[in-house]
Amino acid sequence: MEKQILHVDVNNAFLSWTAVEMLKNGETIDIRTIPAIIGGDEAQRKGVVLAKSNLAKQVGIQTGEPIFFARKKCPNLQIYQGNFTVYRKYSNALYNMLLEYTDKIERFSIDECFMDMTNYIPKGRTLLEIAYEINKRVKEELGFTVNLGVAHNKLLAKMASDFEKPNKVHTLFENEIETKMWKLPISELFMVGKRSLPKLYKMGIKTIKDLAIKNEEEIIKAFGKYGKMIWEYANGIDNSEVIYEEEKPKGIGNSITLPYDYSDIEKIEEVLVALVEQVSYRLRCNKMLAEVVNVQIKTNEFKVYSHQRKMLIPTDNTKIILQEAKKLLHELYNKVPIRLIGVRVDKLTDKEQIQLSLFDNTSKKQTQIDKVVDELKEKYGQDKVTRAGKMNIDKNIKFKD
Repeated sequence: MEKQILHVDVNNAFLSWTAVEMLKNGETIDIRTIPAIIGGDEAQRKGVVLAKSNLAKQVGIQTGEPIFFARKKCPNLQIYQGNFTVYRKYSNALYNMLLEYTDKIERFSIDECFMDMTNYIPKGRTLLEIAYEINKRVKEELGFTVNLGVAHNKLLAKMASDFEKPNKVHTLFENEIETKMWKLPISELFMVGKRSLPKLYKMGIKTIKDLAIKNEEEIIKAFGKYGKMIWEYANGIDNSEVIYEEEKPKGIGNSITLPYDYSDIEKIEEVLVALVEQVSYRLRCNKMLAEVVNVQIKTNEFKVYSHQRKMLIPTDNTKIILQEAKKLLHELYNKVPIRLIGVRVDKLTDKEQIQLSLFDNTSKKQTQIDKVVDELKEKYGQDKVTRAGKMNIDKNIKFKD
């Protein structure tokens, strides 16, 4: 059966998601309509342009250039710092919407997804109709726009989504390769990078068509396996599958740079509680157990220390992990002010594969508590439910989700 593939690509993701979040929080100006960028902290003279509005693009601001130069090009430029918590929020919202159409979704990056619709197209509908429906729903329900590529393999779907932007749906079927793809510069072929271009140009390859009609053996001789891949791509050949089962993490961790140097061990422990709570929650979400816990601190002299401990049994229990983390913290802390603290768990195992020992019976009550807290967080939000151990935490601390 011929594959039915969609590639969904968020238009100007970081700036768009920032704009949507600001509008939801009462901002009256849509930063997509003014000269604006997403970048680093201008006050500290660091950072580059991560995303730009169309008006910023029109004055010559480029993604990747230092903010210092961007400001010179546009004195009234508005600069907003990146917020990956917000990005994950809208990336997940998009992913959850796409799950309504198929469960075979590959999250290619935070703002891109491949969808295998091969066995998921309802009777009487077409892949193109579904693409237009998704395009419309994202704009109306989520507040940002996407491009969709419609094709019979991943490569062609991705190439199609890169055609005219924003907020467009494009097809690239096999019979459209010559008219839609071959005319493009070779630099626009997926997986052709800047390092390969000089060699391709030297071989007289300026367009995708130039590569496609070149002798395959000649390209392989010049570039090896990479040459075979880009030659096949130029001819629209791609047999890769949509990888929709996410790999289990090998470790889970979280760290935080403190708003000022901490010397009070009780305040440090409050932060530790919050970090352990987040790490253990993610463990349970992934249905995994951890055997090793690690605590890391960085002093105000930028010296880094870490200790780890193997627990008696693999666990996802917040209380057990916290007990071990506190022991490690006290081993590490030498009363030198610290500016960063982190918690990580390793040696992870699928929960279903572990036969818990009898010693785990003592943690059943805490396991039930964890389950209730998790359910409340999922219902009311991560910040609405908290443990007593972090109720007095510094309000200036911004934790990652």
